[in-house]
Amino acid sequence: MSVDLSDILKLSIAERILAVEAIWDSIAAENKEYPLSKEEVEMLHERWAEYKKNPAAVHTWEQVKASVLKDL
Repeated sequence: MSVDLSDILKLSIAERILAVEAIWDSIAAENKEYPLSKEEVEMLHERWAEYKKNPAAVHTWEQVKASVLKDL
């Protein structure tokens, strides 16, 4: 399959972001056995500990995405 980049660039930024999200989701769905490095595991543990200390300090993906898309 061939995709012409010029066709993609005709989309709005919001449409391109949604397309990238859909592509990433399809990759993740097909590659469920992607191994994490030791550093990635450590980072996840650190972030989980930070979240447990102050769960109100985070934003959901939906909140972040809405914030980005409203400014486009």
